[in-house]
Amino acid sequence: MKESIINQLFTPKLENPILMEGLPGFGNVGRLAATQIIKYTEAKLFAEYYSPLFPDYVSVNKDGVCSPPRYRFYAPPSGEKLNLIILTGHSQPSPENIVAHYEICEEVLEFAEKLGCRFLVTVGGVPVSTEKKDVYVAATSGKLAAGVMEKGAIIYGKGRIMGATGLLLGMAKQRGLDGICLLGATSGIQPDKSAGSAVFQLILRLFGSQSKLGM
Repeated sequence: MKESIINQLFTPKLENPILMEGLPGFGNVGRLAATQIIKYTEAKLFAEYYSPLFPDYVSVNKDGVCSPPRYRFYAPPSGEKLNLIILTGHSQPSPENIVAHYEICEEVLEFAEKLGCRFLVTVGGVPVSTEKKDVYVAATSGKLAAGVMEKGAIIYGKGRIMGATGLLLGMAKQRGLDGICLLGATSGIQPDKSAGSAVFQLILRLFGSQSKLGM
């Protein structure tokens, strides 16, 4: 494979969908939240993204079948519950390969825009020393961050957001898109289902009634 490819199975019939990213990271919060949303909306796999910039290994399932690293895009049969396109996967590029992160995020955003996405939600974990399952927010504007705070989040200030969870948001802003980042508080030692659930519940409060945060 010399370049990235997107294998699209079908085109989802959603109007102005929101891209939600939930990839592996600290406490696996993003991926766990994405999995809950996929189940809640009964979303179906409609596209897979492959890239030579992913790590050099394969994932093997319980039946012994191997698959190369990839990102997967899911969409619900309708936008009745949540008007989301969900991006998830089993891995991200190596932290040392900075260029790979930028190139992959650029291609993901281009694909999302072709599907009509003008808003995105990225999800990850943030290390804390307490057991309280707060959810923190960063956004492309102060107005958006304030809107999420009204639903129970805490401003995430003076920090960094690593990997696709942060980079997608920053690059989206450069492209004129709006978005928020939700970070579930976690110790990060093991996959944190309760932190993933806390973010999932906040997403329901934010978008379950198709509220657009003042968009």
